[in-house]
Amino acid sequence: MRPGEPSIQPQAGVPLAPFTTLGIGGPARWFVRAATIDHLAAAHAWAEEEGQPLFVLGGGSNLVIADEGFDGLVVQVAILGTEFTERRGTTVLRAGAGETWDAIVAATVARGLAGLECLSGIPGSVGGTPVQNVGAYGQDVAGRLSAVTALDRQAGRLTTLGGAECGFAYRTSRFKRGDAGRFIIGDVSFTLEPGPPTLTYPDVVRCFTERQGASPTLEDVRRAVLTIRRGKGMVLDAADSDTRSVGSFFMNPVVPAEMHARLASASGGSAPGFPVPGGQVKIPAAWLVERAGFARGHRRGPVGLSSKHPLAIVNRGGATARDVVALAVEIKERVADRFGIALRPEPAFVGLANDPAVSTLVGDIG
Repeated sequence: MRPGEPSIQPQAGVPLAPFTTLGIGGPARWFVRAATIDHLAAAHAWAEEEGQPLFVLGGGSNLVIADEGFDGLVVQVAILGTEFTERRGTTVLRAGAGETWDAIVAATVARGLAGLECLSGIPGSVGGTPVQNVGAYGQDVAGRLSAVTALDRQAGRLTTLGGAECGFAYRTSRFKRGDAGRFIIGDVSFTLEPGPPTLTYPDVVRCFTERQGASPTLEDVRRAVLTIRRGKGMVLDAADSDTRSVGSFFMNPVVPAEMHARLASASGGSAPGFPVPGGQVKIPAAWLVERAGFARGHRRGPVGLSSKHPLAIVNRGGATARDVVALAVEIKERVADRFGIALRPEPAFVGLANDPAVSTLVGDIG
């Protein structure tokens, strides 16, 4: 511990499953809760001095943690606080990384600020949203994020990164790719302004097709998104095992237009798709999974697919990380065999770096 840093007292053998939405994961060798940036710096220093690997835990919504747990220091980021600052017709929202994401979205909608309303109901904390470049229903974090304050573990100092420095791409960022593990996010800033809601995604548009008179408000769209997500089991509910998941397990693949055209003949009918820049098409992974033979409610022992959505691999009770990974590999391989498309997983895999099945999941097939 360097002079001037606050002391921390890591706990030994803390189970990690209760901190995750999947409800799976063994113990952390060491565990500490960081409520301030200074605590993050102290945890980093402790891990360095003790020669322990460090893993940062946020809301636990996008993780598959090994049954053996994590052999190192797990830092739960619990930095709270929100601040709204008006600047020339826009509002900058600065939120602590430990704040609950949906509560932040609700607060922006209540203030009449557009830009995050379609991201309602997504589980997890604020600090995890830039890592994954969280997105849904026509919006993503990259579109509104203006800055990230983070501890740069490589440089050993606090730094601020602008949105353009975050390396955002579809459901990823520099924090997930080349710089994975380098930064610990302390707070995130978003630039928002009053305006109409985003109303581009077909599922959301359909909610208002028969509406007469006034256009949908931000609150209307937030309610619609929450209703859609609940119907897919994507809003956390302790009483509903269909929500005991990491959310969508696979990303929607983006393929060349000619590959999308070939899917129609391979599937015996039309194939859904959404054009994206560069002459490519985004295909719903759920459509591929179902047509590869995995129906909603499919079971494989203690794991299965949600009865509401085929992209959610759920823990039916007593499942292990190996159970989850085995089903995911089976799905990926069958989709690849039928359509020639390699699905990529969304969640992070903790304590599973040397697992051959996980290597199959995160790599290409064939």
